[in-house]
Amino acid sequence: MKRFIGFIKKEFYHIFRDKRSMFILFGMPIAQIMLFGFAITNEINNVKIAILDKSNDTETQQIIQKISRSSYFDIEQEIKSESQIESVFKKGKVKAVLVFEKDFIKNLQTLKNGKVQVITDATDPNMANTISNYISSILQNYIQEKNKNIQPSYQIQTQTQLFYNPAMKSVFTFVPGVMTVILMLVSAMMTSISITREKELGTMEILLVSPLKPIQVIIGKVFPYIFLSIINAAIILLLGYFVFEMPIEGSLLLLALETVLFIICALTLGILISTLADSQQTAMMISLFGLMLPVILLSGFIFPISSMPLPLQIISNIIPAKWFIIIIKAIMLKGASFSIIWKETLILIGMTFLYTGLSIKKYKIRLE
Repeated sequence: MKRFIGFIKKEFYHIFRDKRSMFILFGMPIAQIMLFGFAITNEINNVKIAILDKSNDTETQQIIQKISRSSYFDIEQEIKSESQIESVFKKGKVKAVLVFEKDFIKNLQTLKNGKVQVITDATDPNMANTISNYISSILQNYIQEKNKNIQPSYQIQTQTQLFYNPAMKSVFTFVPGVMTVILMLVSAMMTSISITREKELGTMEILLVSPLKPIQVIIGKVFPYIFLSIINAAIILLLGYFVFEMPIEGSLLLLALETVLFIICALTLGILISTLADSQQTAMMISLFGLMLPVILLSGFIFPISSMPLPLQIISNIIPAKWFIIIIKAIMLKGASFSIIWKETLILIGMTFLYTGLSIKKYKIRLE
């Protein structure tokens, strides 16, 4: 029995000394519960909206103030005409536009009925529906407070209009999201094991003594996977277009170029992982567990980033998938041009150069 107890103690010591085992046992569950706990929510917070106030009277101003005082919405801007609505949506920040009819206060006082139109960006149908419900709830709460001393009571009629996805098809969200997740994980995973495979097979020495420069080795490792990932992307787009009737409103050339840019960014991230990992198993674990949860939860694919706590919103900025989802939705659903998505494109280009530079630096270190 003493030998058995001694054996168990030895196993405990081995586990506690292995940092990777401790991370899997305690670090990953803590990280997962924190991510799931804060990221997965059906509530909305700080959603940016625009106001088109055709009446511009005391009543509409009071309603606008009540909406802005809530934690659910931030008034991003006030627009002057309906012709500005689509351009505001294409920029991507504003998720809804609140339109007050002309002579709102007059209609409310004489006809006892005022009309408010809620126009939402339905590229994310669940969020669009939630925004409409929240605004309707605030309006109803306002009118109930107003009716305490008024007989007969006032009513506010809410009209909803959906931009880009009037049928509320969830596939319009999932095709771009799934495409992003697949390209990110497959590209990063495949390249993450490329250099570590050389080490395990014993062929790393050939690369070390070859006249190839580090940048040439990295490009050589990435190049074949670019074509394979492009085929993946083409298959997903074709299935989305012909099977699920996913529209492509923008330029096909722009969509193709942006997709290739994201693929290269994901591949260079995989190369960076491969230069950091000592084995294929470690590289695979980092690619799967280090990328899968952040890509799914913090990219805006399923859950709105604006509703997350500020620290997670900041962390989401370093997730390449976040920026590609914004780009692909803007092109496919909104017909956006490069002038709308230039900032997100520059961010992906910057990330690509950063990952490439770090990979070269780490590769040089291993040469010494």
